[in-house]
Amino acid sequence: MSYPVQKSEDGWRAVLNKEQFKILREKGTEPMYTGQYDKHMPEVGVYHCAGCDAPLYKAKHKFSSGCGWPAFFDALPGAVTRHTDRSYGMERTEIVCSNCGGHLGHVFKGEGYATPTDERHCVNSISLNFSKDDPIREGS
Repeated sequence: MSYPVQKSEDGWRAVLNKEQFKILREKGTEPMYTGQYDKHMPEVGVYHCAGCDAPLYKAKHKFSSGCGWPAFFDALPGAVTRHTDRSYGMERTEIVCSNCGGHLGHVFKGEGYATPTDERHCVNSISLNFSKDDPIREGS
């Protein structure tokens, strides 16, 4: 799949640190309960892709799932793309940034969380940056 932001492997290595490259470009996973945004629960603001700075999630869509990674029940419209991931002998739904294709994590449905979508976007903190003063309106 092609994404608006395209870089060579060397181009990505030039703008991402080693850990970001492993997660965003090589589809790695940070250890649970270690990410800076796991317990981060702001009232307003927007989480952006650490690779290309595209806005992905509103702060008000984040919830405490206890899974060890930041959890969101919804993304900004068109911000994430879903792919079937058949690694590790199971089928999951991978989520990537729609702007650069950076790996964010996986989305799970039907787990019974009291959220409007009954989805949990389980996202690596290292894939994200946060801005409390983002121009995206929280009401939209």
